[in-house]
Amino acid sequence: MNDVKNVVKRIAILDLYDGQANEGMRCIKDLIAAWGIMHNIKIEMEVFDVRQELAVPDTNFDAYISSGGPGSPLESAESEWDNAYFKWLQSIETFNQNQPNWALKRQILFICHSFQLACRYYRLGIVCARKSTSFGVFPVHLLPAGKTEPLFKGLSDPFYAVDSRDYQVIAPNKQQIEAMGGAFLAIEKERPHVPYERAIMTIRFNDYFIGTQFHPEADAVGMQMYLQRADKKKAVIDEHGTEKWESMVAQLQDPDKIMFTYQHIIPNFLTMALVAK
Repeated sequence: MNDVKNVVKRIAILDLYDGQANEGMRCIKDLIAAWGIMHNIKIEMEVFDVRQELAVPDTNFDAYISSGGPGSPLESAESEWDNAYFKWLQSIETFNQNQPNWALKRQILFICHSFQLACRYYRLGIVCARKSTSFGVFPVHLLPAGKTEPLFKGLSDPFYAVDSRDYQVIAPNKQQIEAMGGAFLAIEKERPHVPYERAIMTIRFNDYFIGTQFHPEADAVGMQMYLQRADKKKAVIDEHGTEKWESMVAQLQDPDKIMFTYQHIIPNFLTMALVAK
């Protein structure tokens, strides 16, 4: 427990859901609020609707979380909102470069769609469509650099996370990530029965930016609601079969799977960004 009194931390949430109904934003807000209570730190959150309102935060926040969202991370290139997003990202890079105090540098967590955008921007691999949608609870396997990454503190190898995507990042550009001072941290499960390269699931872009392809904010309640929706249940069964749907529902009850990830990754990020200086 942190004994700091009257501390206020400002967190910007970049909403990339384009107005679509989702559980992700609720989960992100809940995690931030719970972390603030646990650490006795007052939290001020502000949400920026990037895609519909071209809204982006300034550099005066203590940390930034950029959400998942629908659609292609490729087709938006050079769109108005895409340009606004990367102008914001460049402003954070410039701020960090000009800030001599490490403790005051701004940290960003990119989630799913945001992760794909960042990978495209920094040219860290091939961003492409998957052969089929990846949707469910899957193991995430740590690469050597991931085994000492503070974001994963308290997690096992592999750990389990919610995956929901039609796109992926493959063919990691090792020369580029080394030049940035970052590292590839985790990859998706091995699929020996298919001839496809394993996708990158987590990247540390530099000392201050990190992203996950999966959804660390996903909780059991939200996923249960999602899977019980008639349209989503039908879509999963049509795509993967009834057994897959039933398996996904059952895995949500396992405390060592997505709830364990939910309880660690975003709280770890907030600790790294706000108190672990």
